[in-house]
Amino acid sequence: MVINFARGLIAASLTGALAATAPPATADPTPDPLQSVPLRQAIDELPVAPEDRTGYQRSRFRHWTDEDGDSCSTRAEVLIAEAVHAPQVGPGCALTGGRWLSYYDDVHVDSARKLDVDHMVPLAEAWDSGASQWTAERREQYANDLDFERSLVAVTARSNRSKADRDPAQWWVPSPQASCTYLADWVATKTRWRLSVDQAELAALNERAATCPDVVLTVPIAN
Repeated sequence: MVINFARGLIAASLTGALAATAPPATADPTPDPLQSVPLRQAIDELPVAPEDRTGYQRSRFRHWTDEDGDSCSTRAEVLIAEAVHAPQVGPGCALTGGRWLSYYDDVHVDSARKLDVDHMVPLAEAWDSGASQWTAERREQYANDLDFERSLVAVTARSNRSKADRDPAQWWVPSPQASCTYLADWVATKTRWRLSVDQAELAALNERAATCPDVVLTVPIAN
């Protein structure tokens, strides 16, 4: 699977393109297939609901699959796509060499082993925000979303583990220049998958959005 990610340069004005998968059972059955909306409008349109982690287990999201059967798991596909300098891909999709920019903390990394592939909206947060009502197949699609560059991101293990399963009310990227990118990525991912936000999260998103006035998200959503 060939993916073209463009995270290398973090700009003040961003455009997010969201491809979509089938909506959850609770979604509008006939959504507008294409919307281009300012970031603030996208935030306003997120459903607001309390979070509920009852029944969550990470194993409920089957992840790092090899959908196209090329021996490269979802994790490896992201690493290959996001490399600043491409790694060599050996038998069994073993990666050697390469160079990456972890945009969370603005750190260059020269070994794939030092990177984590982060779910932009963590699996536990997704569960809290509506994924608990999804089918196992939809949760697998979410956990391996290679069709949208904002869903998964290669970052330093330190920054990913610092973030853990926390939402923007609890954690923010340490690199100041990454703030608008992270905000756009978070809102776009929640919009793509029609996940809700709680009140504290919503307040944090709106506060951050004040510093990113020019961000526009283009969101094609399919049934």
